[in-house]
Amino acid sequence: MITEDDIKNALRAVKYPGYNRDIISFGLVKQITAANGAVSVAMQLTSGTAEIVQQIKTESERVLKSLPGVSAVHVEVKAPTGAQAAAASPWQGQSKVPGIKRVVAIASGKGGVGKSTASVNLACALKYLGAQVGLLDCDIYGPSIPLMMGVHQKPTVTEDETKMVPPVGHGIKLMSMGFLLEGDNPVIWRGPMITKTIQQFITTVAWGELDYLLVDLPPGTGDAQLSLCQTVPLDGGVIVTTPQEASLGVVRKGIAMFEKVNVPILGIIENMSYFTTPNGERVEIFGHGGGQAEAARQNITFLGEIPIFMEIRMAGDEGVPVVISAPEKPAAQSFIKIAETLRQKLG
Repeated sequence: MITEDDIKNALRAVKYPGYNRDIISFGLVKQITAANGAVSVAMQLTSGTAEIVQQIKTESERVLKSLPGVSAVHVEVKAPTGAQAAAASPWQGQSKVPGIKRVVAIASGKGGVGKSTASVNLACALKYLGAQVGLLDCDIYGPSIPLMMGVHQKPTVTEDETKMVPPVGHGIKLMSMGFLLEGDNPVIWRGPMITKTIQQFITTVAWGELDYLLVDLPPGTGDAQLSLCQTVPLDGGVIVTTPQEASLGVVRKGIAMFEKVNVPILGIIENMSYFTTPNGERVEIFGHGGGQAEAARQNITFLGEIPIFMEIRMAGDEGVPVVISAPEKPAAQSFIKIAETLRQKLG
């Protein structure tokens, strides 16, 4: 007998026209019923032309009719009109950035878990695997990407002066508030200024052709996260945690945030999983296995664990990430393996 999960899995093959994401991850499917070989699906779009409505309807009917045991299919796709469409969703202002194939957010919900370190090394690992990569530092108050990537030059502008040209470090295009500040000057801004800056970092930077743009998000679930989701459709989010419950409790809020804005969770990384002493003793400073257990509880992918390596910290301080300075070492290989998994999931 056909189940609701069977139907959802089939509909994951239907992409929203012009996007890499499917209609399930966008949260468009509102009702599913199945009985005696007949399947009925109701969808609600937040915006869209008649052509988009018809394309989704036709493609959905095609994949559902191909399911074993299905003899009849009814797909209803509704789209708002007029004033209703204008106020339908805060996400309808999203637009893809030409040339960027995938946008992935790296988040934690909590500070101090090594999220920026993970972002930098994952970007370098994807580059190591042959991809064209950009890295956007959305931590406006505490930008650390310039230090970790060893780049401190200011962005230039294009000839027509309409866009910023991002600095490049280790073959990766970079943008950060840290490139625009003088010395240790703090950023003392309210929410609307954060929102505008993140929008500009996405839309007024000459990113060029990228396979992946990784976005290093600040801790929390506030203005920066919402601004990003409202500006560009995300292909997924990666959650970084440490093993202990104090971190996992906040991480759950980060996962819930992505779910509320219909961003698929690509998986969880457990950072600082354990430390190996010079005599070979394994010490689980922050406990161990919490990230993997949480991934199982949430039914999402566990991407892997990053042990505590001195080389990772030292390489970050020196501006040459460990994936660049010593790609063959275990510290770098842990990031490269996770990057390989991400590449397989994203295509």
